[in-house]
Amino acid sequence: MVSKGWFIPYIKENQKLFALVLFLGSIAVFSASLLMYTSGFLISKAATRPENILMVYVPIVAVRTFGISRSAARYAERLASHQLILTMIEKMRVRLYDMAERSAKQTKLGTGEMLGLLSEDVERLQDAYLKTIFPSIGALLLYAASIGALGLFSWPFAGLMLLYMALLVFVFPYVTVLVNRARQIQMKKGRNELYSHLTDAVMGVSDWLFSGRQKDFVDGYEQKEAQLLALEAAKHRFIRLRQFFAQLIIGGAVVLVVYWSGSVVQSGSMPHTLIAAFVLVLFPLTEAFLPLSDAAGDIPVYQHTVSRLHHYEKQSYEGESKKEFVDQSIISHDQAVCFEQVSFGYDAHQHVLKHLSFSLKQGESLALLGKSGAGKSTILKLLEGAVVPNQGAVSIQGKPVQSIQENVSAYVSVLNQQPYLFDTSVLNNIRLGSPDATEEQVKEAARQVQLHDYIESLPEGYHTGVQETGVRFSGGERQRMALARILLQNTPIVVLDEPTVGLDPQAERELLQTIFRVLKGKTVIWITHHLTGCETCDRIMFIEDGHIEMQGKHQDLLRENQRYQRLYEMDRPFSTI
Repeated sequence: MVSKGWFIPYIKENQKLFALVLFLGSIAVFSASLLMYTSGFLISKAATRPENILMVYVPIVAVRTFGISRSAARYAERLASHQLILTMIEKMRVRLYDMAERSAKQTKLGTGEMLGLLSEDVERLQDAYLKTIFPSIGALLLYAASIGALGLFSWPFAGLMLLYMALLVFVFPYVTVLVNRARQIQMKKGRNELYSHLTDAVMGVSDWLFSGRQKDFVDGYEQKEAQLLALEAAKHRFIRLRQFFAQLIIGGAVVLVVYWSGSVVQSGSMPHTLIAAFVLVLFPLTEAFLPLSDAAGDIPVYQHTVSRLHHYEKQSYEGESKKEFVDQSIISHDQAVCFEQVSFGYDAHQHVLKHLSFSLKQGESLALLGKSGAGKSTILKLLEGAVVPNQGAVSIQGKPVQSIQENVSAYVSVLNQQPYLFDTSVLNNIRLGSPDATEEQVKEAARQVQLHDYIESLPEGYHTGVQETGVRFSGGERQRMALARILLQNTPIVVLDEPTVGLDPQAERELLQTIFRVLKGKTVIWITHHLTGCETCDRIMFIEDGHIEMQGKHQDLLRENQRYQRLYEMDRPFSTI
């Protein structure tokens, strides 16, 4: 269950500080207005022969007072508002980090999308207070107060200005929302996509380098960026047009005030020294009203941000609620890995796995095949405890995965398609498998994966720098280095997540031979798309539409299953059955 919203609860928790910010902001604007009003009176009065020197001296003191109070109030308001924002954002970030941790386990959040939540969306929440909530409330209070003050002189004219200035306070903001709503949301989504695209591409930079498709990435990114810039340009064109008409309205307001004040002076109801005062006071008032349009224009962006946060938070809590009690009676305690009637789906409408059951004994190897989206990667996530099944149980050595999730790396290690190598020495990269390993143990692991002689031939041997993502090494060498890590990690279960993707046939064959030789005695689950080398495994299992389509030993399937025969023929066209 989602606990609370992203605005009102935090305002209630800090209502005193929130009220102080509004009070100081109002003081700053009222001081600016009274400064201009007094300045106008002083200019007019000084241009005539005053009845008393106090008629000039008092306004001079008032101008200085209001000038100082405006600056002091504005400074204090900035300090208080930033203190308020930092206090609220601190709590929001903690809540967001907790939510992101749960969402990462329950949803298909990419790295870029996750970082977007943690950076841009929080920044939007901050802008909502600083650029929309505080200025809007202050401007509306000033609008009401200025109309009320004008009513002391003339209620009919105050009513006219109420309607006229409503163009700036209500109509322009409303039109801005109508015109820019779709554009703003599209820009927000575009920025999120660009952020995710760039971040994920950086994480997989070696893929682009080795595939020779750097230009494709740059061209695609620039194309998306050009679309975003076109939307930005259209937005700014509208803003310039809106500002032009806003200035016309302000000019019209000046004309109205001059005409009204002149007619009142002629009737003898008001001294002529107040004409300039009323005209000048318009400028700080309209200066407070103009940002309302920009503030309202950002509301769709804030709504989209809050909608994203609510969506992921709701899913994270739904995922937590699905962590049902694991029935220990259905768990097999003599199996290294056991999936018992496991069903799982990323949403309530579509299940990736449906009542899946299989088990592996210690030392047994399994080749897991299936087309993309069949559920192979989901099985890996379930085994790692990254997601939990909607139904059934997953256990490792008789223990529910949920109960060992914090220490799952002691049970399961993974050799994936692109193992990450850090910009440090070869020795340190291999030692990541066991930080306490000695240099001799690291070298022994390298010998087992047939990498020791090559490393020794490097200029600095095991102390040679790898460079970021290991770009100085070939794909096969990076995989062998990662395999040496796994040997040091020494887990009873090893998952091979298509480790030979991108390798040439000879490098693939040699790497597979090395993998199965050094992992002998461990439980191995090999996720793959094709049958090359699968005969090495004790068992082969095909996943299709979330369930086991066929399974068995290679020779048995080859002899008894016609579909397997056809698949094997297509994958190994020159083999003899």
